Amino acid sequence: MDGSSSAIATSSFSLLQKLDEQLCRALGCVNRSVSNFAAWKITSVTLSPENAREGLKNVLNQSVLQVEIQNRLAIPVLFPNLEISLTDAEESEIKTIQFSPQEWLPTAWQESHPDFLRHGAPSGEIFASALPISLPQNAAGYRVRIFYPEK
Repeated sequence: MDGSSSAIATSSFSLLQKLDEQLCRALGCVNRSVSNFAAWKITSVTLSPENAREGLKNVLNQSVLQVEIQNRLAIPVLFPNLEISLTDAEESEIKTIQFSPQEWLPTAWQESHPDFLRHGAPSGEIFASALPISLPQNAAGYRVRIFYPEK
């Protein structure tokens, strides 16, 4: 769904998906979202000071992590967790912060989709979040990954 699929493959899949939905309704199956790590594409990540004018005077070192991810599959997929690993100048991990879908998804989106945890992320949808983070003074870099917690 991110533009790399051919038009024929996309329309064929859509047709088969409709047929599957009709069969599922007739047979009484449970149609639920899948968890698929490969479905997600991190399209952009930026970490910046919350108030650029304060810069070094900001004792709490508050920053904002802006993340944008996309469900690339043609089917709904369960929302993953986000993990931010902060590293020092030697690239040693100094702090890890995890966000559940309830924490990183925009509140307005959650309110307009009350069953989002059960239904998952719609096909092709892009989600953008701004997450406040307190950085340790020795933080020099960061990594962002998505994951599904083990049950």
